[in-house]
Amino acid sequence: MNGEPDPRRADWSALWTRLGSLLGLAFVVALFSFLRPHTFLTADNFQIMLLQTAVVGTAALGMTLIIISGGIDLSIGSNIALCTVTVALLLQHQVAPALAALGGVVAGAACGALIGLLITRLNLTPFIVTLGMWGALRGAAKGLAHETMVAAPTTWLNNLLQSLRPQNRWMLFPPGVWLMLALTVIVGGLLRYTRFGRHIFAIGSNEQTARLCGVPVKRTKLLIYVVGLAFAGIAGVLQFSYLTVGDPTTANGMELAVIAAVVIGGASLNGGEGSVFGSLIGALIMTVVANGCTKMDLANWLQEIVTGAIIITAVVLDRLRHRQQG
Repeated sequence: MNGEPDPRRADWSALWTRLGSLLGLAFVVALFSFLRPHTFLTADNFQIMLLQTAVVGTAALGMTLIIISGGIDLSIGSNIALCTVTVALLLQHQVAPALAALGGVVAGAACGALIGLLITRLNLTPFIVTLGMWGALRGAAKGLAHETMVAAPTTWLNNLLQSLRPQNRWMLFPPGVWLMLALTVIVGGLLRYTRFGRHIFAIGSNEQTARLCGVPVKRTKLLIYVVGLAFAGIAGVLQFSYLTVGDPTTANGMELAVIAAVVIGGASLNGGEGSVFGSLIGALIMTVVANGCTKMDLANWLQEIVTGAIIITAVVLDRLRHRQQG
């Protein structure tokens, strides 16, 4: 009917977006394989890239929920740093590894609850709130760690994102990578098959219409940030495993990589669109680009320019896609 969106057209648009992300991933892998075949195109390097993707990819799952709802989170890198410090401090105090990991996740969720309350109760914009929390959480991490790295006893948490030993090659990937893949399937199912998932899309598409349709907008937004930042907590646990210490300075600038991964994967910064599987592909692209630039011995400032260019390109493509749909 006239004036109503064609669901078949939307499905084709989503399909082309995912294919575009896959083609982009294939392109950057092929490019760096050609430019640096002896250092980039190795099994060990691909395993390293998977380990690095696990942190960004897991954080991107939570960011996907937030961006689909029309929000944003600029504090996610600081949140990850705070969670690594939390896990390390709990282990220092002889807390069981599982409870220490849970403590890191709870710390992330608590930060999400604070952000959600500021947004929903005080009607502040997500950009301003999370920009303020970006500095506050980083400062809290440094304060808890006394501005130094926090050493922790060795536990099984250290093995989540460590290269597999020869006797464990049957696992194919380290446990942290499997955890990211399992969480991707779970979040994908949540978005597609649950009421909460439908509410997330409804709020991002048109918040006023969603409210008129009976969606509890404020409560849902609060829950979105709690769940979204809980994934940042999980990413913090994985980052701790990768570093084996609590580092208050880690993940500096990671929020850009996470947001870029979600946008490259097909999410719209205007809300209402997004896919966790697309975000995972986007996270792989960001990791491959960063790793490839390192293999080519590019300076850090050049790598930052490349990252910024990727983000701008993804936003431009998103705008062009919306113009075509309109």
